[in-house]
Amino acid sequence: MLTKHKIVFLGDQGVGKTSLITRFMYNTFDTHYAATIGIDFLSKTMYLDDQTIRLQLWDTAGQERFRSLIPSYIRDSMVAMIVYDITSKGSFDDIPRWCDYVRTERGDDVIMVLVGNKSDLPGRVVSTEEGEKLAKELNFNLFMETSSKNGYGVKNLFKKVAKLLPTVQGDEGTLDGAAAAAGTKDSNTQTIDISTTNTKDDGPAEGCSC
Repeated sequence: MLTKHKIVFLGDQGVGKTSLITRFMYNTFDTHYAATIGIDFLSKTMYLDDQTIRLQLWDTAGQERFRSLIPSYIRDSMVAMIVYDITSKGSFDDIPRWCDYVRTERGDDVIMVLVGNKSDLPGRVVSTEEGEKLAKELNFNLFMETSSKNGYGVKNLFKKVAKLLPTVQGDEGTLDGAAAAAGTKDSNTQTIDISTTNTKDDGPAEGCSC
């Protein structure tokens, strides 16, 4: 059985949304930063226990000039993953605003995930405890810390998200209209197996079911 789920990535510019997706998709990290322009879309099939799941990963731009595009991509999402940089207090303070975007479009009918990224960097200004506290206050389903650079927690993050998804049979056919308009980098020739326990380089990621 193949199930298909849309995950939209939200957060301020430079928090590492694209790098997080790239680490999960290709297990690579690009040291050259390039801001996402508008919306980018990727698709990946993964295997979890007895299920084959297709994830549609929607990478949104964090710049203010693209904010008007975001509501239309949130509207039919199954998961909203809001990412902040643990070395940037501003990106953490903006989380309630990103939550408002999601709840305006989806109400409570969405899985909310909060991710504190860049855990490899020195100069942390947002503690793990602060992240956990805010996740509980804003009724997130899951909070985790990750590092896109060294892979810390990334596979475990997607494994936990997959386990929160409902097991509903999906359509393996055409993309929806928004996906077609955005264009796709479809990487379904390989399947990621996340049914195993953490790998050595994935690490015991910090996280809580909030």
